[in-house]
Amino acid sequence: MLKKLIPVLLAIAVLLTACAPQGAPTLAPAEVEGTAVAAAWTIVAMTQLALPTATPVPPTETPSPTPLPTFTPFPLPTLELSLPTATQATGDCLKPLNVAEAGPQSSVRLENVSGGNKVTLSLNLRTNLFGQCGYVGYTLGKNEKLVVSLPKGEYYAYAWITYSDGDTSNASGYVNNRVGDNHLFVVKIKKEVISVP
Repeated sequence: MLKKLIPVLLAIAVLLTACAPQGAPTLAPAEVEGTAVAAAWTIVAMTQLALPTATPVPPTETPSPTPLPTFTPFPLPTLELSLPTATQATGDCLKPLNVAEAGPQSSVRLENVSGGNKVTLSLNLRTNLFGQCGYVGYTLGKNEKLVVSLPKGEYYAYAWITYSDGDTSNASGYVNNRVGDNHLFVVKIKKEVISVP
């Protein structure tokens, strides 16, 4: 009986297996790996899309240093002298020299060696380092020596010479009272020329 029963059971088992529902097919390991890589790249791409775009930061204004306070000296008292209208000259440097504002000075010895009884000397300062210009005048007798204090700068010198017999002549030249000169120097008024030996 057992021999007759085994073929029947075997037939029933085959029938049941053939009619049973099919299971889900399984993927090969290479297919599982490819699916995982594709999913990972999809997540990376979605993350990149979600990031904000790089926007440049606007430049900030650099603060400048605060300027230091400037020194403003108190105004010095001024003494205004009014000269008669007839003696005032016109033009930029055709005016009496303001010796007090013309900068540092040095001593100069004027010598009348022209032989004339009277010399009227005019020293005309060109615009110096202190922006001053103008003229100063002196009168010297025969063989007279006069020490004066002159501001530094270049001077054009002109002398009108009067002789004892009534004749007249003139002399001219240049005098340079340089900034480095701190010694007494001599200006000689001769018959035709004014020189600094």
